[in-house]
Amino acid sequence: MFVGHYGVSFAAKQAEKRIPLWLLFLATQFIDVLWAIFVLLGIEKVRIVPGITAASPLDLYYMPYTHSLVGAAAWSVLAYLLCQAFPATRGSKPGLLMAIGVFSHWLLDLVVHRPDLSLYDGVFKMGLGLWNYPVPEYLLEIALLVGGAFLYLRNVARKARLVGFVCLLVVVQFIGTFAFPPPSSDRASAITALFFYVLFALFAWWADPAAVLTAKDRTTP
Repeated sequence: MFVGHYGVSFAAKQAEKRIPLWLLFLATQFIDVLWAIFVLLGIEKVRIVPGITAASPLDLYYMPYTHSLVGAAAWSVLAYLLCQAFPATRGSKPGLLMAIGVFSHWLLDLVVHRPDLSLYDGVFKMGLGLWNYPVPEYLLEIALLVGGAFLYLRNVARKARLVGFVCLLVVVQFIGTFAFPPPSSDRASAITALFFYVLFALFAWWADPAAVLTAKDRTTP
């Protein structure tokens, strides 16, 4: 799953306006950000196997630190604790929402992955395999994205940038599901993932109406 994770980001932003949208974008992809870094460092492993599922060529055969249930829970706890270190996100509600954002990644991945998500280490691998059905998987991603964005958009005054950004994500998911070529290597896959996660976090900062209003408020006498 890719842009569907961002639906959780938008919903969490609606629930707690203090958390920057770009930070929520990173939170819901935090497990994959770590995965990409760990692949580049040789800590976790992936093979490119075209056709292993209809929608993804990634054989994610070893990722116990990021995509195990125990690992995802541990990263979620860390996200909660990190929130308490910064005044802007301190408190139980922001911390819980950030932790939920991190953990939601594993739950949504469970729906689309083949059985490569373990309980811990390599034990009891799980996955419902929706990646084998590209059209339903794409529709689920878009439903999650648009549903979460709608929750946030209905309560903000300036919508144009955010609507445009959501439309861009819909197009990117379509290309990724139906037209994007398989990566040339495990490192290329990790670098591509990191590039898009950082890029979309920057777009979220640019498009977020709350960020625009906050910046304007600071300069208003």
